[in-house]
Amino acid sequence: MKTIIFAGILLALLSFAFISKSDRTITGTVKDNAGAPIAGATITAKGTNIGTVSDINGKFSITVSDKIKALEISYVGYKTTTIKLTEKSDYAVSLKPQSSNLNEVVVIGYGTMTDDVVSNTYEPAMKEKVSGYAAYDKTYKFTPPRIVKDDEVQLDSSYFNTNFNTEGYDHIVENPFLKTNDNPLSTFSIDVDAASYANVRRFINEGELPPAGAVRIEELINYFTYNYPQPQNEEPFSINTEISTCPWNTDHKLVLIGLQGKKISTQNLPVSNLVFLIDVSGSMDEPDKLPLVKSSLKLLVDQLRPQDKVSLVVYAGNAGLVLPATSGDDKMKIKDAIDALDAGGSTAGGQGIQLAYDVAKKNFVKDGNNRVILCTDGDFNVGVSSEDELQTLIEAERTSGVFLSVLGFGTGNYQDAKMQMLADKGNGNHNYIDNISEAKKVFVNEFGGTLFTIAKDVKLQVEFNPGKVQGYRLIGYENRLLNKEDFNDDKKDAGELGSGHTVTVLYELIPIGMQDTMLKNVDALRYKKQKSPVKNNFNDEVMNIKLRYKKPDGDKSILIEHPLKDENIAFNSTSDNFRFAASVAEFGMLLRNSTYKGNADFTSVKQTAQSALGNDEEGYRKEFIQLVKSAATLKEKETTKEVKIIPVDASK
Repeated sequence: MKTIIFAGILLALLSFAFISKSDRTITGTVKDNAGAPIAGATITAKGTNIGTVSDINGKFSITVSDKIKALEISYVGYKTTTIKLTEKSDYAVSLKPQSSNLNEVVVIGYGTMTDDVVSNTYEPAMKEKVSGYAAYDKTYKFTPPRIVKDDEVQLDSSYFNTNFNTEGYDHIVENPFLKTNDNPLSTFSIDVDAASYANVRRFINEGELPPAGAVRIEELINYFTYNYPQPQNEEPFSINTEISTCPWNTDHKLVLIGLQGKKISTQNLPVSNLVFLIDVSGSMDEPDKLPLVKSSLKLLVDQLRPQDKVSLVVYAGNAGLVLPATSGDDKMKIKDAIDALDAGGSTAGGQGIQLAYDVAKKNFVKDGNNRVILCTDGDFNVGVSSEDELQTLIEAERTSGVFLSVLGFGTGNYQDAKMQMLADKGNGNHNYIDNISEAKKVFVNEFGGTLFTIAKDVKLQVEFNPGKVQGYRLIGYENRLLNKEDFNDDKKDAGELGSGHTVTVLYELIPIGMQDTMLKNVDALRYKKQKSPVKNNFNDEVMNIKLRYKKPDGDKSILIEHPLKDENIAFNSTSDNFRFAASVAEFGMLLRNSTYKGNADFTSVKQTAQSALGNDEEGYRKEFIQLVKSAATLKEKETTKEVKIIPVDASK
């Protein structure tokens, strides 16, 4: 008996020794060179996709194999640091600021520089335009082959065939100020996408300010969670409003409208029927593309319940079903199918989307969450690939009850405009995954909001009181504007709201009675009937907010109204929600070099954000402050030069 007991103890000790030798837990603290903790830094085991992020105190903990010899630590605006692992288990990491080499030349083909100063979109026709000295209104950043003089550059014309960034962004025309008397109604669809913020962060992290088309201010604002109260009735969201002085133009007022989606516990979420649609074409064969897709989706797999099911469809030159519907309980099988994917070939995106919808409909769950999750750089080039064709395809499938989530990956050829269109037309959302930390935010921290819709076709219509408001401007949402007649049209598509999601809207108002150059005058109309002032009980109201939404499986919209009364509250006395949203909007206007930025500057953005950190558990708001500092540094160092192009005969 003693022999058996001794053998059992020996076996247990050997097992423990084996486990402790094969895995180890590394802890540490990440700080900047001034000794301040850095929240949200990414820590990865070098050569793997295993990673974690630092908390608000800069601390981290990661379990790795004993074969791992080094960790890589990175953070926006700082140089990536590699630490060699020794016998120690705890490490102090200091990150140094990233110095940026901005010795780039902006080439203007005898044209005029516009507000959209730098576009990273290369148009094939541009080669001919440049060589023919035709005027154009976009500029391109690149490193020229050789410089002749300070004011002239000689370029080999063959250079225009290569080295261009082919990322695609829509040109955004900012919402102007509108006169209340002429335009009393402002109508638009909500937007819970957050892709723009992650993409902007990626640009700044790489030492470059983003092109204006990449900066969608509403998505910067809605990247963050705000502390709005949960709805208290059967409605899927609460409506919250606040008004104060506008920080970048103190003669104006700023209004916040905040929606808080009802948070549903994971246990009570509907059953999920998910189809992972993964681009495995040759363009995805980069570390920040398919390998990151795999790591991201495996985080999602870990959140699934036994009643959930996952299918896996891939596409390159053709599309195919790699994994039929599999229970969320069989996580190893799903992960093995994901790990087996390799990149190669052209990109038949339309064919893949069609197959994914077919698979989702085949396994459709009534009253469940039926969703296609598309992971791609958006660089479709085979079959159905134009925006019009893809839009027609998505709109045809929208009525099937299958939602579409679009996840963007990679750099260099990322097609942001196409991804936006797919998500908008597919009753879904759009996120950009630039690192494993962002994947964790989307698939773990915001699991319910990303995948479970609680209200669809959510539209807002704001009526302004001309007795209080002379003019107004909606900040952002330029690609979500609707005609006033669309508000009551239940056939008109609009945005979706997920479980626990928040939506924040800002309006800048020009009060009645003041002279303001932002409002443009037109001649009085000859035939307009003059109306006598209307007497009512609404004289103390600034605006009336109307919302329409449908239940996820509904066809008829439900109307909610919420008036806002005027108040005189000092900006510094407003909520953390109000001040932080205002700081993000101000940051976005600076990045866009907005006509309406007023007295905005990076210092005020940083100070306002620091005063409104609130309960920043995940460290996203602290990360934002670091991003503001990095952007301010890049702005100071940014030097662009207008030069003439002298074609060079490559044969000489």
